[in-house]
Amino acid sequence: MIPTKTARRVAAVLAVPALLITAACGSDSKDDAAPKNSDPVAKVSGKFGAEPKIEIAKDAKVSDKVVASDVSTGDGAEVKKGDIVRLDFAGNIEALGSTWAQRQGADPKAPRAQVVQEVGTQGQMLPTKVADALTGHKVGSRVQVEGTAEAIVGEQLNPQSGIKPTDPLVWVVDIVNAKKVDKKGEAKGDQAASEAGMPEVKAASQKAATITTPRRARTAPKDLKEQVLIKGDGAAVKAGEGLVVQYTGVKWEDGEKFDSSWDHGGASAFPIGVGGVIQGWDKGLVGKHVGDRVLLTIPPNQAYGADPSNQLAKNNLVFVVDILGTV
Repeated sequence: MIPTKTARRVAAVLAVPALLITAACGSDSKDDAAPKNSDPVAKVSGKFGAEPKIEIAKDAKVSDKVVASDVSTGDGAEVKKGDIVRLDFAGNIEALGSTWAQRQGADPKAPRAQVVQEVGTQGQMLPTKVADALTGHKVGSRVQVEGTAEAIVGEQLNPQSGIKPTDPLVWVVDIVNAKKVDKKGEAKGDQAASEAGMPEVKAASQKAATITTPRRARTAPKDLKEQVLIKGDGAAVKAGEGLVVQYTGVKWEDGEKFDSSWDHGGASAFPIGVGGVIQGWDKGLVGKHVGDRVLLTIPPNQAYGADPSNQLAKNNLVFVVDILGTV
């Protein structure tokens, strides 16, 4: 149970009205990608950072391969497989979603919720083949990715989406940032003892932390509590960034672990401070520093309490979070 609002690995931070795919999509075949200089069919207008306009003729026939080309080219580093990327995107049809779509109840002055995704892994907000098509393109570029639904999504095309296998799909992606991440990274330094009333933490290297809640504490704190166990010397975390972390979470009530990044391949990345993760993370981690190890105790109303169907809806949660970097 990871700390996204939907508690799924698909980070539901955007107003996507209909899922295009039935599950995370992708293919291991290297033959699915067309050369980057293939001619795109859709016409894209607009500047990097602004919502694009996508025009495509009704009778247009896109390639049966994935075609990726720069609409405009940035001057940043080239994206490589395994990089964590932060990006904006929009699709040619509503079902594909858009980071420019205003989420209901969102503060219009707050940073926009962007996508944070690893290139070369199963798709999260973007289908795997769309994210993979960003490889070799530079940070600061606006990239146009298109192909038939069958080429991009394949057998995992959701029949309820109303999209046919031969329909043209177009994504316009702005690559805001990209960074290589050490999946086995962890906070370094002497760990402080837990403050009175806070859970005890034992964090063996390369393993999920062992978190023990206070035996004498009959009830969990009613408010969010936080403590920096290891102080890092990196930059402060800002709302709107992609946050790269190692984490372990347990239930206050019985100390049972419900999730850890160490249990599924190492470091994970999430958008922070934009409502994409539980409120306790947004409030407790924005302003902390890269290199910090942070202990959080989070009441239900800042975790999953708003969703009665969630198995953790009534639980107070405890997290130990190592902040490895930002994207």
